[in-house]
Amino acid sequence: MTAFAHATIVLVGAVAVDVLLGEPPNALHPVVWMGTLQRALRRLAPRRALGAFVHGSMMALLGPALFGGGSWLVLRALAPRPWIQVAVEIFLLKSAFAARGLGRAAKEVAVKLGGGDLAAARHALRSLVSRDTSKLDASLLAAAAIESVAENTSDSVVAPLLYFVIWGVPGALAYRAINTLDAMIGYHGETEWLGKAAARLDDVANLVPARLTAAVLVLASIGASASPARALRTWWRDGDATESPNAGRPMAAMAGALDVRLEKVGHYRLGDGAAARAHDIDRSIYIFVRACAITVSLVVVACWLRTHAT
Repeated sequence: MTAFAHATIVLVGAVAVDVLLGEPPNALHPVVWMGTLQRALRRLAPRRALGAFVHGSMMALLGPALFGGGSWLVLRALAPRPWIQVAVEIFLLKSAFAARGLGRAAKEVAVKLGGGDLAAARHALRSLVSRDTSKLDASLLAAAAIESVAENTSDSVVAPLLYFVIWGVPGALAYRAINTLDAMIGYHGETEWLGKAAARLDDVANLVPARLTAAVLVLASIGASASPARALRTWWRDGDATESPNAGRPMAAMAGALDVRLEKVGHYRLGDGAAARAHDIDRSIYIFVRACAITVSLVVVACWLRTHAT
């Protein structure tokens, strides 16, 4: 089996598992294991700033080293049994991204919001965002769901697949460990010092993927009853409006594509279109699906170029 055939089988197999089956059970999910590990380490964290920072730095480095390095060792041990190795790679790569789960979670918000059930929409949104949803009105609920779809196009699809191209399955898992820890502890309030290293490492890891995602969303908006030109302009103008150096890039591109206003009150405002509504969430999901297809196609091409350049 050639290196390109191997990479393509793993990629297509992982995408097929995601589309057909979705997420594995929690007991078998490597991302759940990552969270379990980091929660245990967090309980041991010192309270003083310096100690918390050192402990948080250790957490930030241990996750990708353990899951990226551990998966490399496992796959290396399975090399004499190539088809077993491929099956394990498919499972591990699938665990590093979640396209079907993201689309379904956003669709649930759209359905509840479209039916006028704000309480149910707020509850459904909690699976997508970490902010307090209890006081969000209909337009802010829709905006938050769209923002999550856009940002997670990068975090949950483009970034892990980009690192798969560069470093294979271990690279995708190492990225997922970095991103998972940052999502778990943040770096504000009581976790300011504990989460600093994780936040900075996540910023670096997403520097290229976030901008690549914004470009993919511009492409995905072509022929999707959206505006690629406005997506590009809004990305350029508003992409750095968020506190994160990365999250605003795909979010601004999505806001422009849909011609809606995405806002987190008191923090940022992206786009200058109409207030977001439930049907705009459906439109964002459609663009997201197209972006996923473009990304997978680009990954296949990148794998071909990489394997034929060596």
